[in-house]
Amino acid sequence: MSFPRFPAIVDEVSVRLIAAVVLVIGVIALATQQWWLYAVLAVDFTLRAAFGPQASPIAQLVNRWIRPRVAAPTRPTAGAPKQFAASIGAVMTIAATALWIVNLATGSSAAITAVVVIGAIMVLFPFLEAVFGFCVGCKLFAGLMRLGLVPEDVCLDCADITRRQQRQTVS
Repeated sequence: MSFPRFPAIVDEVSVRLIAAVVLVIGVIALATQQWWLYAVLAVDFTLRAAFGPQASPIAQLVNRWIRPRVAAPTRPTAGAPKQFAASIGAVMTIAATALWIVNLATGSSAAITAVVVIGAIMVLFPFLEAVFGFCVGCKLFAGLMRLGLVPEDVCLDCADITRRQQRQTVS
């Protein structure tokens, strides 16, 4: 059995729509204090980071039902920074879920304060991506590449944008 991989090229429009769905879930979680929603996001981010958008229920929802109704043309972008961003989302939402469970077990107000702070970040980051196309995780990824902490061969499409136009776009 082979597991799907994160695609080297993704559709920027789909990525922004996925961020919009994450934003809605994040706003609902914060507004209603339904912290269990971070567990749902944690599972989705983890699946997306590990196996790509084809393993993500949110990405599947977007790609099957929302993206076909958006008339914008496909805009290819490198997949590796988006995978890194999904990994950040996974870490953040796993932390929020763990802190929520700590609060349930202990009644710790510090744990809930941390959940709210993480929740605010999990609203800000997808907002920036969905509305402005500004991917915080992608900027961090680029910085790590510039520092030499991420080798250039991890994302050849990041270094040479013309490669994106030569490859098939996968969302």
